[in-house]
Amino acid sequence: MLFKDYTYSVLIVSSSEKFVGSIRTMLPENEFGPIEIAQNIGVARRKYAERGFDVVLINTPLPDEFGTKFALDISADTNSGVLMFIKSDLYDDITEKVIDYGVLTVSKPISASMVHQVFKILYAVQEKFRGFEKKTATLEEKMEEIRIINRAKWTLINNLKMSEDEAHRLIEKQAMDTRRTKRSIAEGIINTYNN
Repeated sequence: MLFKDYTYSVLIVSSSEKFVGSIRTMLPENEFGPIEIAQNIGVARRKYAERGFDVVLINTPLPDEFGTKFALDISADTNSGVLMFIKSDLYDDITEKVIDYGVLTVSKPISASMVHQVFKILYAVQEKFRGFEKKTATLEEKMEEIRIINRAKWTLINNLKMSEDEAHRLIEKQAMDTRRTKRSIAEGIINTYNN
């Protein structure tokens, strides 16, 4: 198993039961799950809207549309990894349309070893996205903490006529003395003076 801490949810979009069966055997349960199947784009869109997926595999063409628009929509609006399986005679044209949007493509027919290689690329891309999401969440939390502390400082400045430096030192000192975070102290100050 490549990534022990995370299991990828997968949506397989294919009208071919044979394709679905062969792909499912390549997706170990300890790495992928849940795995859902959609036999056309309409069903795929509904399933995706209900829960979202980490990975979307599209076996083109599909009965209600080719699959390119769905791949582009998912890739543009989400961090899902999208992989399209395309007949060799259409491969270059379709790849040219989707590659700039981060959609991976492979030409059919494809060997099992090639599918495994492409899945490893998908793993790497998804892990990179997950790393960015974690960093973004950490930065957003830090920015929110700074906003709360600044709001508390201004509350002290307005209510106790302190300077900004004095307000900052007071928050830091209370945090050290009480072994609480500066954010916790700041929230207490805001609640005290705004009620």
